[in-house]
Amino acid sequence: MKRIIALLLAVMLVFAFTACKTNDTPPVENNNEQEQNNNEQENQPDNTTPDEPVETDGVQGVSDTTILVGNTAATTGAFAAVGVPFNAGLEAAFLEFNNAGGFGGKNIELKHYDDGFDAAQGMTYTKTLVEDDKVFALVGHFGTNTVAATMDYVKQTGIPTAYIVTGVSSLYGEGLQGKEACYFPVQPIYNGEGRMLLARAMADSANGVGLGGKNIGVLATTDDAGSGMLAGIKRQAEEANVQLTVQEVDASATDYTSAVSFLMAAGCDVVIAAMNQAPLAVAISSMAGVEYNVPVITSYVNASATTLGDLVTKGSITENRKVYSTAWLDTSTDAGMNDYLAFADAMVAWEAANGIDSTDATKTYVLNSYAMAGYVAGKTFIHGLDQLATEGKELTWENYIAAMESAPLHVPMGGEIDFAGGDRLGITALALNTISLEPDEATGVYALQVVSPIMSLDEVWANVK
Repeated sequence: MKRIIALLLAVMLVFAFTACKTNDTPPVENNNEQEQNNNEQENQPDNTTPDEPVETDGVQGVSDTTILVGNTAATTGAFAAVGVPFNAGLEAAFLEFNNAGGFGGKNIELKHYDDGFDAAQGMTYTKTLVEDDKVFALVGHFGTNTVAATMDYVKQTGIPTAYIVTGVSSLYGEGLQGKEACYFPVQPIYNGEGRMLLARAMADSANGVGLGGKNIGVLATTDDAGSGMLAGIKRQAEEANVQLTVQEVDASATDYTSAVSFLMAAGCDVVIAAMNQAPLAVAISSMAGVEYNVPVITSYVNASATTLGDLVTKGSITENRKVYSTAWLDTSTDAGMNDYLAFADAMVAWEAANGIDSTDATKTYVLNSYAMAGYVAGKTFIHGLDQLATEGKELTWENYIAAMESAPLHVPMGGEIDFAGGDRLGITALALNTISLEPDEATGVYALQVVSPIMSLDEVWANVK
């Protein structure tokens, strides 16, 4: 049974935690209309809000019994398949915390608005949460559209913002101070992930930590994903005398033969594909077309068993042209599986409290990757509360932000992330996966296989010779 669960998770987790972008259409993983209706808001806020953020005293949203937090996750439209289970997982984490006694008897309560994945609505509702509802924090700040429109405002107010559901490059920061340091991104940020991509590309292959590359080629799209990863790759290259051969390509192009031929002629023995799924398929097919047979490593956003399995079927991915990807969640270890089982218990408890039959596969979220993301978001916010409780300090914005920086966060089913010193890198403790070259006998699908478990950037880089 444990193997079946692990295998199902390997399939499900590939859809999780990618940066939500305007043109994405997420897969519908279940049809839980009851939970969607639970997240609909009866009262829509006034769209007229001040252009400038209001001043706060940093203790709003806290009463003798409640800590009020909020988000604007999309729970209708195309992204309801992400937002609805995400908020379910978030509330499951809060219910688990509240049932254990909360923060000195104070329970976390979520205030949610549905912005429909619209940037203008996201901005309006974010201001409403801060200025009218007076939430203590934003938790699970959702989607590239809303995040891009609101992060300047968030930093101006200084409101704690735990877990951001995107990995856009603008979130990356080193040594942030003051209100600039009020947010805590967990998902890999393109720039931070780029650093790990180079480390894994170069680390010793004998123990499976890396691909052992000496002459590294980089194929990077000129969009935010490719540019961010390329910036991170170049940043990590500063840590050693690394010679990179870089080719930048248009993400919408349908052929990269010229670019991959250039890397092949340069003798690059590992290629980093700094791009998302559609251009990756073009890149691997172009490499196959010129018989460029070297390993490729790419972002976690491309860790789709379906997408990569199709490339295996087409003969683009082969034994001599394997594709590897990073991953920031891993249930293949005992620790990872134990974290998953804790999530599943919390999810079942939340479903029971909301009249949802967890034995009905069409309704339960226990294998839903977006619900897992929401659970991680909830645990991220709770980390700061736990640190404050340990330190015996009052719950204020200033104290909360300091508490988040005071100790590394253990990410459920993942590694650790350290916000100390104002670093906002996103998680850089990542595993290394590859796609199987044969379909699994039990499921008939190609599965992602763990090559190396989650390791920190420093741990991987120590294996670079």
